[in-house]
Amino acid sequence: MSMNILPRARRTLFLLTGLAAGLLASAAPASAANCDANIALKGVNLAGAEFNGSKLPGVLYKDYIYPNKSEFDYFASIGMKAIRLPFRWERLQPALFGEFDAAELKNIVSAVELAKAHGMCLILDVHNYGTYRGNAIGTAEVPVKAFVDLWTRLAAQFNDPAVTAFGLMNEPFKLSIEQWAGTAQQTVTAIRKLGAKNLILVSGARWSGVHEWEKLFGGTSNANALAHFQDPLKRTWIEVHQYADPYYSGTGQTCVPAATFTKMFDNITRWAKTNDQRLFLGEFGTPANQECLEALDALLAQMKDAQVWRGWTYWAAGSWWGSYPLSIEPKNGQDAPQTGILKKYL
Repeated sequence: MSMNILPRARRTLFLLTGLAAGLLASAAPASAANCDANIALKGVNLAGAEFNGSKLPGVLYKDYIYPNKSEFDYFASIGMKAIRLPFRWERLQPALFGEFDAAELKNIVSAVELAKAHGMCLILDVHNYGTYRGNAIGTAEVPVKAFVDLWTRLAAQFNDPAVTAFGLMNEPFKLSIEQWAGTAQQTVTAIRKLGAKNLILVSGARWSGVHEWEKLFGGTSNANALAHFQDPLKRTWIEVHQYADPYYSGTGQTCVPAATFTKMFDNITRWAKTNDQRLFLGEFGTPANQECLEALDALLAQMKDAQVWRGWTYWAAGSWWGSYPLSIEPKNGQDAPQTGILKKYL
């Protein structure tokens, strides 16, 4: 899960903005991208750029990898409209408050260009669990202003709301629920002050789990902390995750009974309606045995309320997964068994 990175060329923010704009303009889209359309965004995580986070910056094609055109071709061909792209904050911005690394920015721009050419929405997912080089956001080492700086720079670079959406932070478990809610609100407010109209996804704190949405940790819950989250454009959705193994962790080869999901999804759907929030299932996945395929089917069936549930991205695909049991990367031209279930809901 790695790559061979180009020598780092430091550029001014002005020149980087020009690079991003130029590469995006060079795309010849087959159809309009869908981030800004009033449709549910359904797709997949194309993982790889976040791999080997202990090796920073890492080597492209050795330690980490970005998705290629054939992957976009395949997932667009089966009807998917969204790609969630996990990547590492440290690789893009080697120093807090510093310029973006030119080579890494180009990798992300290329993925956005591929999504645009396929009529897909590209979700930029900062896959850092609430940290930067191991230090939590909100500490002296990583002040909240540094996270806001990252996102205001990204918003300036990727400012076409039809092409990209912003996934602020994957599973920010290193922060308390209250801290994360405040940090996310401050960041969304700053993005909107720039004039950016992109769709924004704000993960629940901790592991973003549907199953523990109303559970108290440190005196509060995601349900309490995010109930009144505000976006003046009403273009922010709350991102949740849910796996089907007995520990809801995305590991293991067994899955809970299919009926398990009904109550937890009913509860969070009710919460969203009560608080006028929209939900997006950013991660979910199962192994391919029959028990788990039934659980996957049941989980997808819970998101029938289109007013609340605005889409999902399955975890995961990508060319470096190998025998990973949740992967839906096709092998030898054959769909993964899980893909047959996903197609029912596209």
